[in-house]
Amino acid sequence: MLESSLLIIGIFAIAFVFAPVGMGGGMLFVPLLHYGADWPIDGTLLAVSLGLTAVVSYGSGLAHRREGHYDDAAIRSALKGAIPGAILGVGIVVLLGDNLDPVFKSVSVIMLAWAAVKTQSKLASISAEKHDESEDYEGTVNQLALRAGTGIGGLLSSVLAIGAGVIYVPVLQQIGQLQTRKAIGTSLHLMLVVVPVAILTHLLFLSTSEWQALGDLMALVLLFSLAAYMGSTMGARFGLRYMSQSIVMRVFLALVVITLLRYVLDLVQTLS
Repeated sequence: MLESSLLIIGIFAIAFVFAPVGMGGGMLFVPLLHYGADWPIDGTLLAVSLGLTAVVSYGSGLAHRREGHYDDAAIRSALKGAIPGAILGVGIVVLLGDNLDPVFKSVSVIMLAWAAVKTQSKLASISAEKHDESEDYEGTVNQLALRAGTGIGGLLSSVLAIGAGVIYVPVLQQIGQLQTRKAIGTSLHLMLVVVPVAILTHLLFLSTSEWQALGDLMALVLLFSLAAYMGSTMGARFGLRYMSQSIVMRVFLALVVITLLRYVLDLVQTLS
């Protein structure tokens, strides 16, 4: 009972912190359930993490939509890459089978390092140019590059059980020419479509034992989902009201670096 209560508190906190920065929290939901509850990294864990991510993206996405922080044209274009990527990602998970754990963590390290570099670069450019963050960046959007970038995000969403905001936000800023707050809202809207696609595709390939495990955990998962929704709605409102865009990006970067270090440490321990 104590362990379940701590997990619920952890999920609430993750949702609260991740919601304002356009991320679903999967990067920490997976470690929390894997290390904190000793769940193996398998189809059941991926499906639960994606479900919690969907709840966070829904709660935070509604808050951002009410404030007008989204771009429908970018959403329509990006989904043409993200949805096929998510379906392909499930196929990769099925093919990896028992080798999923080390591959999962290795890919996570690469993805997180890329996101950290891109976010730091964007922070530096904003600081140097004193960019007016209320306006989108000027320039022609390369739609093929945008779809390729979000396609990678969709693939990693399925493989790593994340919302992929860590990919979507930098891509939407760098390639989609969106200012930070709008990129975050657009990222959340992508998750609202892509994550359910990833969940449904994962469920099609669950083994009998994984379905049994998921059924046994359903009551607990519902409590987790409630905590994630409450955390995301409260976190999004707090972030929109009290956090500047530069602060949001710094929080985003800090979360990426913390998660990156955790996976690096785990890989080092595995190799040693």
